Amino acid sequence: MTVLISPSELAAALASFAPPRLLDVRWSLAKPNGLDDHAAGHLSGAVYVDLDTELADIGDPREGRHPLPTPEAFQEAARRWGMRDGEDVVVYDAGHGFGAARAWWLLRHAGVANVRILDGGFAAWAAAGLEVEAGTVEPALGTVTLGWGGMPVVDADGAEGWPRHGALLDARAGERFRGEVEPMDPVAGHIPGAINAPTTGNVAADGTFLSREELVVRFAGLGVGADTQVATYCGSGVTAAHQIAALEIAGIPAALYAGSWSAWSHQGRPVATGE
Repeated sequence: MTVLISPSELAAALASFAPPRLLDVRWSLAKPNGLDDHAAGHLSGAVYVDLDTELADIGDPREGRHPLPTPEAFQEAARRWGMRDGEDVVVYDAGHGFGAARAWWLLRHAGVANVRILDGGFAAWAAAGLEVEAGTVEPALGTVTLGWGGMPVVDADGAEGWPRHGALLDARAGERFRGEVEPMDPVAGHIPGAINAPTTGNVAADGTFLSREELVVRFAGLGVGADTQVATYCGSGVTAAHQIAALEIAGIPAALYAGSWSAWSHQGRPVATGE
């Protein structure tokens, strides 16, 4: 399985004898809850997934704004989405893939092998003139049994030491990395030794991912290749999952620091500013 699926490929898969499970993960910092957008129009049969409550835990700020859910809570959520063992899954969001990538990463972490991101999301699907429906979808309770630990992760101590032997990529915008602004967290700056690699650089203007070849060139320009040990973080572990998807397309495995800057900045750890 590849990371991505195009609208035309998905349309064909949905018409097959074994259509994939569709998960709508529309989310943004400006509008975390996308249920009304889902109700206004979504891919036929898609189930809405709430990133803040179903793809993250809520707890100690020192663990970050979007710490990983417990395995038990995530399996419970997946069953609410109607998931069954062995079925393919396609996740999508409004367009740039940030929310969808969080779902993609978590499902891979939980052992779901056949999960892909709709490249360009709902915007690309609608632009192609493909079928949408309004309302909400409440599937029958699923029976999926999930695992845990399928994707590499790193904790704060690991992230602190990572630059000594590999590349630690910070997926936030440059002004946040440099410490010029910090709209969300108590301290501005970045983890010492990290390399700024804004997630927006992974996509084209229409929100679709760059090609494999383009992503290889992008990461090579940051000193990152197939033999580099890579870990990545962002503000709270959401867009860093998008970075991991882009790295995987480029053939580069990477670990996730899930707590990211929102956890780091609450723990009194070292902070760097500037380039």
